Amino acid sequence: MRFIVAGFALVLIFCGNASAQAERRIFIIANDAGGYGVDRCLATGASCGAAVATAYCRSREFTQAASFRKVDRDEVTGAIPTGVARGEEFVAIECMR
Repeated sequence: MRFIVAGFALVLIFCGNASAQAERRIFIIANDAGGYGVDRCLATGASCGAAVATAYCRSREFTQAASFRKVDRDEVTGAIPTGVARGEEFVAIECMR
């Protein structure tokens, strides 16, 4: 009987860990190609962009940025919002909880 209870407890622990995995979401935002500072940090993946990416994630109720990088227009699936210039660049910020 002890082994059955212990086995059941282990199953519950493993199931609990699976649901506790970090939730991740990728946000695609427009990046001003002629910009400076923040835009360059995000687009180049430089370490100075980490604080900006994390601030963006926190503004969306996530805890931190897992990654950020420049993406090509071809990589963006779905509709690109109206008002986005043809030559405008995009940055992907991956946020996690």
